[in-house]
Amino acid sequence: MATTHALVGLALVAPVAVVVPDVAAPLAAGAIVGGIAPDLDLFFVHRRTFHFPVLGAAPAAAAMIGAAVVSTPAVVGLAAFLTVAWFHAMTDVIGGGAGFDPWTNPIERAVFDHWHGRWIRPRRWIRYDGAPEDAALGAILAIPALVVFDGPVRPLVGLGLLCSVGYALVRRRLPSWIDE
Repeated sequence: MATTHALVGLALVAPVAVVVPDVAAPLAAGAIVGGIAPDLDLFFVHRRTFHFPVLGAAPAAAAMIGAAVVSTPAVVGLAAFLTVAWFHAMTDVIGGGAGFDPWTNPIERAVFDHWHGRWIRPRRWIRYDGAPEDAALGAILAIPALVVFDGPVRPLVGLGLLCSVGYALVRRRLPSWIDE
């Protein structure tokens, strides 16, 4: 789920926000947007168009180095965005395939590796997006964000958790609702 990816991103940047609280807001904003943005390729070729599990490493590393050298809010936010977007693409491998109903029509394509020109197969540690374990992972990963961040981040985390649980409750029914 995109919400889980955003919560993963917040958990990744939370330690930096503890050490450098002055950049907590751009870190959180970059992490949330970076966690969600790759899934905008739902309108194109999902998990290929905006997902870069291998090629995303270099821009993320360069941005992190840049943020360490030039710690302006814009550079820090960009580093969080690129790093979390890259991590999003990498972690899509641990889920199910990109199909709409992977429990009846499993697809052996988790995310596209542009460097090698092939699809990486899904590991299915999380069976499909919106599976109960996906919502549970999101809930666990929300804890660092709720502890470290304040202001608008906490209500956003709460909203994300509500969306995650709601989606998990109806996820298995969605294909039949759309086919009707």
